[in-house]
Amino acid sequence: MTFSLIARCAKTGQFGMVISSSSPAVAARCAHTRAGVGAVASQNITDPALGPLLMDELARGRPADQALAVVIKDRQHIDYRQLLVIDPQGQTAIHSGGQVLGIWGEARGKDCAAGGNLLANPTIPAAMTAAFETAKGHLGDRLIAALSAGLAAGGEAGPVHSAGLKIADKLDWPLVDLRIDWSETPIQDLETAWQIYRPQMTAYVQRAENPTQAPSYGVPGDE
Repeated sequence: MTFSLIARCAKTGQFGMVISSSSPAVAARCAHTRAGVGAVASQNITDPALGPLLMDELARGRPADQALAVVIKDRQHIDYRQLLVIDPQGQTAIHSGGQVLGIWGEARGKDCAAGGNLLANPTIPAAMTAAFETAKGHLGDRLIAALSAGLAAGGEAGPVHSAGLKIADKLDWPLVDLRIDWSETPIQDLETAWQIYRPQMTAYVQRAENPTQAPSYGVPGDE
């Protein structure tokens, strides 16, 4: 019910991911990033607890493949899960269990990996990694380009209704955490939200770290 891409920005060290699904609020369950640690997608018949577990293994210094091996070993119902992991070196690992739904696929690229299930065709993850590798700009721009490429390549077998973009930078909380939880055009709406949020995101960091240096809110009543 989902297609996603996880990535690392080699220049900034940021981690991010994009995801879309026919299910509501997909990013609330499936999107995981942690500053300095990595990014994880936990999808298909989702167990959201697997994201933090994988992050903890990465934080212990395990590379992506070892972190994934530790978490999936002897785990109940793991055959129903699809997991994507990227570590601080840009190494990736993917688990697609035997009970992944419908047409599914997975692909790895430089500093990125993509996967999906209930897809219109199995080539969609490769289209996403190719788009990420060739896109320019901020990590968020490249992630949106990858998600849009997945949709253009066919996306899900049915219409998608939710999407999300999440990026971790240097703080304990995400630099970007944008979600479209239900829409007829969630990927287009997510791109619009990103274009609105992008010019303001550093100001939100300033407000957290030093409000005395932060710019005005620019809303009625704020002098």
